[in-house]
Amino acid sequence: MIATGHPKGLYLLFFTEMWERFSYYGMRAILTLFMIKALLLDKAYAAELYGSYIGLVYLTPLIGGYVADRYWGNRKAIFVGGVFMAIGHFCMFLSASNYDHLTVAQPLLYLGLGLLILGNGFFKPNISTMVGQLYPKGDRRIDTAFTIFYMGINLGAFLAPLVCGGFGDTGNAADFKWGFLAACIGMIISILSFELLKNRLIITPDGENIGMPPNKTAAIGTGTGTPRTAVRQLLIWASASIILFCSFYYLTESGVIGSLIFSITVLGPAAIITDKTLTFVEKRRIWVIYCLAFFVIFFWAAFEQAGASLTFFAEEQTDRNFYGMIIPASFFQSINAVLIVILAPLFALLWTFLNQRNWEPSSPTKHALGLLFLSIGYLVIAYGVKELDPAVKVSMMWLFSLYLLHTIGELCLSPIGLAMAVKLAPLKFASLLMGVWFLSLAAASKFAGMLSVLYPDPASAVTPRLAGFEITNLHDFFMIFVVLSGLACLILFLLTKTLQKMMHGVR
Repeated sequence: MIATGHPKGLYLLFFTEMWERFSYYGMRAILTLFMIKALLLDKAYAAELYGSYIGLVYLTPLIGGYVADRYWGNRKAIFVGGVFMAIGHFCMFLSASNYDHLTVAQPLLYLGLGLLILGNGFFKPNISTMVGQLYPKGDRRIDTAFTIFYMGINLGAFLAPLVCGGFGDTGNAADFKWGFLAACIGMIISILSFELLKNRLIITPDGENIGMPPNKTAAIGTGTGTPRTAVRQLLIWASASIILFCSFYYLTESGVIGSLIFSITVLGPAAIITDKTLTFVEKRRIWVIYCLAFFVIFFWAAFEQAGASLTFFAEEQTDRNFYGMIIPASFFQSINAVLIVILAPLFALLWTFLNQRNWEPSSPTKHALGLLFLSIGYLVIAYGVKELDPAVKVSMMWLFSLYLLHTIGELCLSPIGLAMAVKLAPLKFASLLMGVWFLSLAAASKFAGMLSVLYPDPASAVTPRLAGFEITNLHDFFMIFVVLSGLACLILFLLTKTLQKMMHGVR
């Protein structure tokens, strides 16, 4: 490996993640459409189930990260997760094959989603962690490596809606099964390629295998506490869990799954930061991860509307006639991904150019810029639908403009966040803290589903309300995201200098 290049293992992880993301985004592209057009579920229920599914997908990496750090290592966790996901996609295929028998289709739907949630928990944090382990500590190529890795994610995400949507979203309810089968095949390709090439390519600069089971003598935690202390700590954490769960359940409308997700999103990070083996500097750096993870919630809660409310908008309110051909609504989910593939190399060059001149913004500043572009994207489409008659459809360019601005924001935030979590995390907590990073996406995704329920439906007799205000039209709905992401951006900009100091030299 030359100093300016990248190890070959990066490209294997790129390929593995590309096909896994193909399976994930392919299924996601047609999930809500399958529920409302084949199973004939109402939009509010479909949006809520979608939010719960995506939220749990990002919750289970905390478990997968813990198991990998403590017992299995990254490699075994990735293989087990991949197998679970392949079976989950096949269950989705069986569900769609029996769409006209709801008593069969719906249990298979829940089983498939459950297996996908569990499998993703083992797969997702561990493959991301391995990217950082390919490089020596402090290597300045890591940000660029994660941007390249992120291209793999989005190359799969670009192809997925076109292939799975092309086979499944045809207007014929019986065809959804072929879209889910294509997602299953993508997952099988992902795990086979990783298993066949991992021993040759997934190695450190010194030639040692990456992702092996941890040394049992280097277990996390000191293990010096007395049994009485352990019981006391268990009671404290159990009490905190119950209080948090009840608070979220009774004070919000998040339901059982949402309350569980939000509670664990608080308790997981708290359990790590209270570990007595952490040094002062390590704790300060972990607090930076937590702070940025909190603001990331507002980004992804707005961004994840792509699979729910923005899909409804594409289906019902967008003129999809392109020279006589009607573009399937699921295809619009490819816009973000193809823009990532086009723009990611330019951003990689931009960060390298700025870094060489010591002009590169810090990770917190990049996150704030991501939120800014997200807010502007929603402001654009809010203007496009202002005073719009529900019977009138808008040009596809409004949706394209939103996705373009969101993509720029995503490139400022998402790959940088993955790289930052790797750079700031102590090695013994690497996969676990990557799981914590995904916890913010879990909370954001469930929050996204809750916000999607506010999407105004002219056919519904119920007018959605938020904080006492009625959401009567699309303009009001999109302005929710303008305000949320705009305020988060402003506050984070004000905190950037403080966060930079807490990073103790890491950028």
